[in-house]
Amino acid sequence: MGTIHVLPDDQIEDLFRTAIVGRIACCAHGDGEDGRPYLVPLAYGYDGAAIYAHSGPGRKLRLMRAQPLVSVEVDQAEAPDRWRSAIAEAVFEEIAEPEARARALRIVYPPPADVPDLGAQTVVFRLRITAKSGRYEVP
Repeated sequence: MGTIHVLPDDQIEDLFRTAIVGRIACCAHGDGEDGRPYLVPLAYGYDGAAIYAHSGPGRKLRLMRAQPLVSVEVDQAEAPDRWRSAIAEAVFEEIAEPEARARALRIVYPPPADVPDLGAQTVVFRLRITAKSGRYEVP
């Protein structure tokens, strides 16, 4: 077992910029929800201030609309005692305006990637980051 340390800010940024998939946790109370946190993988783009993603209708969107405070986690592990992890606290915001939506999707799908045809029901959103922290372990 190694020792756990605070991850420096530049390494937190590196994790958010290089991770392909993170995990988003959202939760809502009332209206038939049991208050249990919902944790799911999230493919995303990151611009240094916010995380951008899209989703079809479902539980994640319903929960984020009801309670826009969410958490996002990314990590990298090389061994059980050699890993890095970062967490962001964020606020969910839907992006409906066409130009802003196109800019957001370009962050998720940077050139030379093509932005896929997502369909009319797809919601594009931003998670505006309000706080970040991280930890790492070394042997």
